Parts: sequence; structure tokens; C-alpha cells
Amino acid sequence: SQAGAVLTVTLNRPEHHNAMSPAMMAGLAGIFSELPARDDVRVVVLTGSGRSFCAGADLGYMRAAADYSFDENRADGRAIFDLMLAVDSCPQPVIGRVNGAAIGGGAGLVACCDIVVAVERATFAFSEARLGIMPAVISPFVLWRIGPGQARELFLTGERFDARRAQAIGLIHHIAAAEDELDGVVAERAAQLSQAAPGAQATIK
Repeated sequence: SQAGAVLTVTLNRPEHHNAMSPAMMAGLAGIFSELPARDDVRVVVLTGSGRSFCAGADLGYMRAAADYSFDENRADGRAIFDLMLAVDSCPQPVIGRVNGAAIGGGAGLVACCDIVVAVERATFAFSEARLGIMPAVISPFVLWRIGPGQARELFLTGERFDARRAQAIGLIHHIAAAEDELDGVVAERAAQLSQAAPGAQATIK
């Protein structure tokens, strides 16, 4: 949805905590691939519907991937990486509006946003190790964001952590006490971003 020059992209599978299915990933990648040519968009807000931001990869999708060949798994990993890269390299500033849990690939998406505002009740985890896999394709973006020292602990334990710790390690920037305050902080950040030159912002990124 678009209001003025602010485009809001909402992950919309609330019954599955906005877990990423192949269709969702393709749709999201399609939107971000078009943004470099969109002069009518100055700021992008990425959020989730319901009470979760994104629970990472859909479990049914992950079960199916267990039967993929090596080449199929490599292509699948490349598709996820390309999605993260499209968000990370979007020429317009991207605000992450984290309305709830951001787990696995969802936390990876958070790391790709330029500015992140999270509701205080939000939780985060790089939970892949607890599923017997590695946070491989999100790791370049997470390492750049929080550094290898923080990433090693959180990648190895897979533990959940709260918004205060996420802010302390640099994964998020701002915390809203409640969800009704979230939009106010996001709107204020979007207003500040809109006062800068888009060409300069794209070059900075």
C-alpha cells in the first residue's frame, strides 16, 4: 500500500506468523526488484500483519527442502540470498516496522533494513541451529549489522532475545512501548528521511 511517497510492504500470512513461503518470497523479491525505477517512492516500510513480523521459513517449505537435491538446495539458498540482497540494496531507505516476533530469516530481514523500529514485546532469534541447519544465507547481512562477536553467541545458541538486547547489539534502533506507538515512531522516521535528497541517500547506501 502507498500513502504519498511512503510504500508499505506487509507480509500477510498472519495465521502462519508471516512465515516465508516460496510465493511470499517471490512476491517480495518482485516488489523490491521494481523499486530502483520507482521515483514516486521515497521511503519503504517493511512490516508484518497480525502479532508477528516474520517467523522465518515456512515449516512445510522446509520439510519439502529436505528432499531437494544438492543443486536444488543451492538454487533455493540463492533465491533467499537474492531476496535479502534486494532489500539490503534497495536505493530507497527501508524502515523495518517490527510488530512482533522476528525469527530466523525474519531476523535476517530485520538486519537488511536501514532503520528498525520494534514494539517492546517483540522477540528475536537466529534459531537455525536448533533445527539442525545453519543461518548461512542471512549471515552476511547479520554479521555486517551486529558483528561476529554477537553473532557467534546468538547463532550457536539459537536462543530468543528481547527488543532491549536487540537494540543493545545494534540489530534495531528504536523501541515503541506499545503497538499503538509504533506507527508514530515510524512516521517520524519517514518524515526525517523525506527531508534528505534521494540521490544522496541512494549513493550513501
